[in-house]
Parts: sequence; C-alpha cells; structure tokens
Amino acid sequence: MISSYRYKGLRELAETGRSARVLSDLVARLVRRLDALAAAKTPEALNIPGFDFHGLQGVPKRYSLRINGPWCLTFGWEGENAMDVDLENYH
Repeated sequence: MISSYRYKGLRELAETGRSARVLSDLVARLVRRLDALAAAKTPEALNIPGFDFHGLQGVPKRYSLRINGPWCLTFGWEGENAMDVDLENYH
C-alpha cells in the first residue's frame, strides 16, 4: 500500500488515472509501477524485469524504479507500506 506521496501529481494519477501535472508520455509506465508499488508487501517484491529496481544511498533508506530516460519513481518503505512516493528527474 502507498501511505503518502511527495508529488501531488502522482496522488492524482493513482486516484483518478490521470493528472495534468504528469507528462503524458510517462503515464502508462507510471500507472503500472504505482499499481505494483501499491500491491507490494516488501520493496524487494518490486525487483521486476524492466523496473530497474535498486536501493539508493542515504538515510533514511529510499528506493528507485526507472520510468523512462532520466525519470524515476522514488520511495521510502515502512512496514508493508511505501511512503513519500516521488517522481524525480535524474540528469
């Protein structure tokens, strides 16, 4: 389950299936990853081919899923919930 979002556009996308705040070419991939994130019980359950799941350095521990090009979905984990889900552009 996803307990919180950092980026309001992701919350809109998860709740309604669309958001003007998210680039249209990212929507389909984001929806697939948000659905997987909501269903996962552990971060390691997201180690799915094509998602490029990996842990990030730093405290608190965060994880990343590749979306497209430089775009990544990043999140923290607590218990069985993803938290502070964000869409970031890594250059």
